[in-house]
Amino acid sequence: MQSATALPAAPVDDRKRRMRAYSTAMSIRMACFILVFFVPGWWKLVFGLGAVVLPYVAVVLANAGSRGAVQPRMPGVASQLALEQPRPE
Repeated sequence: MQSATALPAAPVDDRKRRMRAYSTAMSIRMACFILVFFVPGWWKLVFGLGAVVLPYVAVVLANAGSRGAVQPRMPGVASQLALEQPRPE
């Protein structure tokens, strides 16, 4: 039996969450890119690395949707696949 709390997020909600995470990361990247031109010294390196690394991080976070997440298992409840397997005799 499937519990309503164990169901994955709706695709629309999952997509909205991933779009928000991607947009936030890319906004921070844009701020890093702009700050490279206005900060002195070694801060240029820090913000430059942020502008270079954040696109990778944003894509990884955006692609880490619910399909890649491990579903929680309830103790004492067998999975549907386990129920369908023939028992060895």
